[in-house]
Amino acid sequence: MALRMWASSTANALRLSTATRPHFSPLARCFSSVLDGLKYANSHEWVKHEGSVATIGITDHAQDHLGEVVFVDLPETGASVSKATGFGAVESVKATSDINSPISGEIVEVNSKLSETPGLINSSPYEDGWMIKVKPSNPSELESLMGSKEYTKFCEEEDASH
Repeated sequence: MALRMWASSTANALRLSTATRPHFSPLARCFSSVLDGLKYANSHEWVKHEGSVATIGITDHAQDHLGEVVFVDLPETGASVSKATGFGAVESVKATSDINSPISGEIVEVNSKLSETPGLINSSPYEDGWMIKVKPSNPSELESLMGSKEYTKFCEEEDASH
């Protein structure tokens, strides 16, 4: 785990991709890590669905573009979230950005560590930096989200257009 986090942060610092690619092209713009087994929204949130609970956070790509996260505003446990609707905000040294929920449901847990250590979103966006856990009200919404290969391609195309 520590080795993977070191490798990811080193790759990020060197602007190397940790996503698997069939070949390397020096013309391709590299970006941060994308994990298999997660679902991704085009607004750069990820979902990990396990049993009756889905964990949600922002992607490594998103935190990389935001820069150092200094404040996180999250809802209370018990609140409802709706697909493609904001549930909180992330403030970085560069900007404040809304966080959208990739699925609908009831919040069953909020990552309270983020109020004191918002930088966990930068150092560990897929593990310690998760934001909320949701009991999905419509699990079929997960089917409309991207897998890791689709999200990797989406980010490459988005970055190329900027």
